[in-house]
Amino acid sequence: MPEHFADRLMDAIAAKNSRVCVGIDPVYERLPAHLLSNGWYDANSIANDVRRFCTPLMTAVAEAAVAVKFNSAFFEALGPAGPDLLQDLLGAALSLDLLVLTDAKRGDVGSTAQLYARAVFADYVPFPMRHPDAVTVNPYTGSDGVVPFVELAQEVGGGVFVLVRTSNPSAREIQDLDAGGKPVYRHVAELVRGWGEGHQGASGYSSVGAVVGATWPEQLVELRAAMPHTPFLVPGYGAQGGAAGDVAAAFDENGLGAIVNSSRGIIYAYAEDDRYSAERFDLAAADAAERMRREINQALGA
Repeated sequence: MPEHFADRLMDAIAAKNSRVCVGIDPVYERLPAHLLSNGWYDANSIANDVRRFCTPLMTAVAEAAVAVKFNSAFFEALGPAGPDLLQDLLGAALSLDLLVLTDAKRGDVGSTAQLYARAVFADYVPFPMRHPDAVTVNPYTGSDGVVPFVELAQEVGGGVFVLVRTSNPSAREIQDLDAGGKPVYRHVAELVRGWGEGHQGASGYSSVGAVVGATWPEQLVELRAAMPHTPFLVPGYGAQGGAAGDVAAAFDENGLGAIVNSSRGIIYAYAEDDRYSAERFDLAAADAAERMRREINQALGA
C-alpha cells in the first residue's frame, strides 16, 4: 500500500472505479428502533446502540465506497464513550479496506494546533493507535493553524483537507467577501496550493487537499483549474442538493482527483424508500451508495 495519502486515494478510486465517500454521522434519535436499548440508557449502552448501526453500514457500503468520513462531533455528542467508539469504528473501517477521514475541522494556533494534530492522528505517547488517513482543518487562523497538521501528516503518511468553499448556504457570508479584487475562498485556495507544494506523490496529487462543496458547481470548476494538483473532498451531494453533474468538474481527465461525500442520503436511505424496512437499513445504504457510484461514473463517462 502506498505510503503517500494521495497515492492511496487515487489507487483506491481506480481499483473500485468509485468516487464515493460515505459520511458516518449517527444521530441517536434517528437510529432504527430495533437497535435501541430497552429503556436503559447509560454511556456504554448508547455507544453500543450506535455501534450496532455503524458497523453494518460500513460493511454494506464497502464494495461501492472508497472511503468513509466520521464527523467527530456526532461521536463527542454521545458522551464519554463516544470517542472510544469512534476509535473502534476507525479500526473496523480500515479492516474493510476503506480509507478513513476524520471530519474534525480543527483550527487553532501554535502549540494548540500541534496538540490537535497529535490528537487526531493518534500520535499519542506512549501507546500509538491507528490513525485516520486524513483529517479536515479550518484555515481561519492561517498557516499557524494548518502547518502543524501538514507536518505531522507527512510523518504518518496522512492527508489534510482544508476548508476552501464549504457546501452550506451561509458560506457566502465570509467566503465570498471581496478581498483585494477576489473572493476570500480564492485566497484560501492559493494558500492550500502553497501548503501542498513539495508534498506531491507519484500520482501527481498532493497530500494537502481542499474541501469544495457540490452545491457551488461554478466555483468547483474555477477551483479545480486553480488547484490542479490538489485532491478535493466534495461534500453536499444528495440531501444538500448536489448532483452528479454538479461534481463532474472536480475530477481530472482520468476521473481522478476527488471523492464525493454523502451522509444522510446513504445512512438513512431506508427512511426515504418504502422498499426497505428499518431492519434492512444496511441494504438500503448499500443500494444508495452503489446508485451514487453509478450516477457519478455516468456523469464522468467512467
